[in-house]
Amino acid sequence: MNNLETYQNFYFVGIGGIGMSALARYFHASGKNVLGYDKTNTKLTQLLMSEGIDIVFDDIIDDKITTLEKEKTLVIYTPAIKKLGILDYFNENDFEVLKRAKVLGLITENTNCIAVAGTHGKTTTSTLVSHLCKEADLPFSCFLGGISENFKSNFLFNGTEFSVVEADEYDRSFLNLSPDWAVITSTDADHLDIYGDKNTIEEGFRQFAALVPDDKQLFVRKGIEIGRAHKTYAVNEEADYYSDNLRMDYDKIYFDFHTPTETVKDFVWDVPGIHNVENATVALGILHNLGVDFETLKKAIANFKGIKRRYTKHIYPGGKIYIDDYAHHPTEINAVVGSIKTFYPDKKLLVVFQPHLFSRTRDFVDGFAESLSNSEELILLDIYPARELQENFEGITSDWLLEKVTLDKKEISGLSEAFDKIKEKEFDILLTVGAGNIDTLYDPICEWLNKM
Repeated sequence: MNNLETYQNFYFVGIGGIGMSALARYFHASGKNVLGYDKTNTKLTQLLMSEGIDIVFDDIIDDKITTLEKEKTLVIYTPAIKKLGILDYFNENDFEVLKRAKVLGLITENTNCIAVAGTHGKTTTSTLVSHLCKEADLPFSCFLGGISENFKSNFLFNGTEFSVVEADEYDRSFLNLSPDWAVITSTDADHLDIYGDKNTIEEGFRQFAALVPDDKQLFVRKGIEIGRAHKTYAVNEEADYYSDNLRMDYDKIYFDFHTPTETVKDFVWDVPGIHNVENATVALGILHNLGVDFETLKKAIANFKGIKRRYTKHIYPGGKIYIDDYAHHPTEINAVVGSIKTFYPDKKLLVVFQPHLFSRTRDFVDGFAESLSNSEELILLDIYPARELQENFEGITSDWLLEKVTLDKKEISGLSEAFDKIKEKEFDILLTVGAGNIDTLYDPICEWLNKM
């Protein structure tokens, strides 16, 4: 294939995906002609169009496609799309067609790449690393799996010396990257439709770790066996880099940070959860190794606003609290619910959860049932199928999952009925959680609670 710089046109098949849209923004910021297709018009696709990117929502071969010169055009697709006439056209006419992960890997070859991997925590950690890079004014670009509340995007262009990349383990995509620095936050079993079992996904992370050329630039959460020398990080236990002395004061979290040679006291931010202090710990470790001073890092941590749909919290004058989160694995749900129970132990919690994928529901049903049983009341939505078909997963339904949940107050709901059901409930804290289209409840809920 040609060097990326030689292409003038970049066509994205599935441009509305969080990872695809970051790449689209990168090439658009580089002055290229960017256009694409997506099945659904969302807030994100509307934003892309407002930025000047041309998007269509019908699978039609129009003149915008037929006039593209194949020698000057690179087609980028996501493996989530299985069959599409537009993609068939590009393949049949010998256009250069590459997966998103391959293109992201080509970008990282020419930068000092910081790649953040893990079945949980990678979005928060990569976004935080990007925020710290921005506050330190390092010349970097970032490609994130979530929308930063600080720069209101999943992409930021501030130079090309460094790249910060969320390294996705799905479909082994992260093995396409060229990381100079890397973080591994967790290696829990997930994506078993791809990997088959826990041992295989752990081997995938070991292969990713092997891509990092320098032991001192590989940071792994303490307790994870990765098969090579590395730096460790942790919370409330000693490691190469660790944080402790966590305390809360008026919704602010304070902690002390330790390097192998020094201790820096009283970092403060308002992002809740022990797991998020863990994410902050490794981000601080990397930026410290890049030579950023602790005064800058303290200020940057203090003004970090988080990521959309990662423990997005609203407190209303009447006392009710609404939290929205992307968690879609039992470990993630436990972390969110655990944080709520720690900081608000006497509050009544209503959880509205949308399972994501039939295969994930099947593989972790007992874990989901246990984590969802930690609330006072549950509204369980239908399973969001994403790339899967119900006919291939007979018997894997939300009703089947609900039977295993040990709460007395629990029920099934379709997404369209969920808002009306929420308005009938008594709760102190409402948590909407899931990775599908449950986010469509967010605006109506906020508007309703604002009026109470």
